Amino acid sequence: MENIDNKIDCRGLNCPIPVVNTKKYFDTLENGIGVTIVDNEVAKNNIVKFAQGSGFNYEVKEKGNNIFYITITKGKAGAEELNVESSKEKEETFTIVIGSDKLGNGNDELGVALIKSYLFALSEAEVIPTNILFLNAGVKLVVEGALTIDSVKRLVERGVNVQSCGLCLDFYGLKDNLAVGEISNMYAIIEMMNKGKTIKL
Repeated sequence: MENIDNKIDCRGLNCPIPVVNTKKYFDTLENGIGVTIVDNEVAKNNIVKFAQGSGFNYEVKEKGNNIFYITITKGKAGAEELNVESSKEKEETFTIVIGSDKLGNGNDELGVALIKSYLFALSEAEVIPTNILFLNAGVKLVVEGALTIDSVKRLVERGVNVQSCGLCLDFYGLKDNLAVGEISNMYAIIEMMNKGKTIKL
């Protein structure tokens, strides 16, 4: 193993721990470089999203057998830009959280029809959200064979950031069946929910 003083070794850790540990490290620095090491694609993607969202520069290198070294640089300029962007984002972002594969309480068949109709109408609406987050049984709406796939794909084409909870996909055995959007973690989900306006269905 390479001798790196500023490494954050997150191999073998489940999400969102790699992101949390990386954030904790950079929270201690005004400026500096850190190297996060992870051993799977999902963790790598989540670290990259953290770096992008924080306004940090980053570089990813794969060093054999799915081991990723993500070198992240934090600087004063990036932090200042982030503060401006964060203020703007708080005013403009709009997040919808979908926590079920049905809409409303009562008849399940009606609930399935309603969520399908809702997502279709949303995909054609003039005002669309910045993010749509799928949690718990909501992840069933974005997997292969779901009747809502076309509407969600249309939203992605229009620029909506669609994220699904990785833990939820794992729980339902659906991670390999994700058909639209990206896999996220609870840390990233909380970050999105804490910015701007959030509506939970």
